[in-house]
Amino acid sequence: MPRRFQGPPTAFVVIAVAVVQVVGTVFAAARQPDTRPLDALAFVLLLAGPAALSLRRRSPAVMLPAVAAATLLYLASGYPWGPVLLSLALAIVFSAAAGRRWQTWTVVVACAAALVAHFVAAGDDGALIRAVAGTSWLVILVLLGEGARLRHERVAERRRQQETREQAARDEYRLALARDIHDVVAHSLSMINVRASVALHLGDRDPDQFRPALEAIKAASKESLDEVRQLLGVLRDDAPLRPASGPGLRKLPELAENARRTGLDLKLQALPDTGTDTPVAGAVEEAAYRIVQEALTNVVRHSGAGRAAVVLEIPAEGPDAGQLTITVDDDGRGAAGAPEGNGLTGIRERAAALGGTVRFLPLHPGWRVQAVLPLGSTPNTVAQIEGQQ
Repeated sequence: MPRRFQGPPTAFVVIAVAVVQVVGTVFAAARQPDTRPLDALAFVLLLAGPAALSLRRRSPAVMLPAVAAATLLYLASGYPWGPVLLSLALAIVFSAAAGRRWQTWTVVVACAAALVAHFVAAGDDGALIRAVAGTSWLVILVLLGEGARLRHERVAERRRQQETREQAARDEYRLALARDIHDVVAHSLSMINVRASVALHLGDRDPDQFRPALEAIKAASKESLDEVRQLLGVLRDDAPLRPASGPGLRKLPELAENARRTGLDLKLQALPDTGTDTPVAGAVEEAAYRIVQEALTNVVRHSGAGRAAVVLEIPAEGPDAGQLTITVDDDGRGAAGAPEGNGLTGIRERAAALGGTVRFLPLHPGWRVQAVLPLGSTPNTVAQIEGQQ
């Protein structure tokens, strides 16, 4: 289906062309005493062309033939030359811009033939030059319309591509939010479940365990609720698209302590400096925290491990030199042939978003999760979304 050229408002075009054609023709007629005087039919034809331009959006197939018929009938009746051709010129441009090529070229060829016949019939010396000039102008008008159509299509295509990119960025961002919510809820509920199980198991023999267990459950649930509330807040229409900065490397000791409260013997070796001078970007810090969080969640929930170790380092040499390397080892039963779940998939996605890699390796006994993240990285999805604001 041909595209419709939008252009200026139709009412403005009709009124402006009608005024120019009527007023301009009245002045032009005063300098052409040998032509047929303007009468009621002349003014009807002068107004018929602009009136037909009002059909350029509702009935573009009717517009150009109607304007051409009114213009040629006016000229064939012997009325004075003047701006009567303005409506025909605009109709040709609008028709070509709307993509009606066959109709436009058919009318242009008919008008050119009539123009040549008129000038040849005049028999003066400049008839051929005027015929060629008139035909050239008709062709130029078609080309102007084609140029407007092509420009409109390019703009529409760029807009469509931009909307596609923005929608893809929004979808990726919401996937990242879902991943964060999964990590927060899964980790917190795992800690709560383990602490509650310990309290119930030891309750009869050591009632004093109830209070520390309840305090740990309260702290874990409050922290998880705060994080979930922050993450869900960005889905509201009146909230900023990017939430506040998530947890970073400074919170790793607290994360490790929560894991220890479940009975896990955990050793943590974090980076020596995570202050403002650290080379680790905020996005990398958050991803590192989430990766450790998910890995420890799996250790506590699924591995049955008694010991685990978390090591963060930036090697000076080797294949991972100059990159943040996160290693989480445990002495549990490992994957045991189980399919990869949402947690491990989320770890892969977090690393891939920053241009990093993840390796899952069996130990004897145990399991290793190792992620390598480039320093100073920014997630592609966040960069795209922030660029749109």
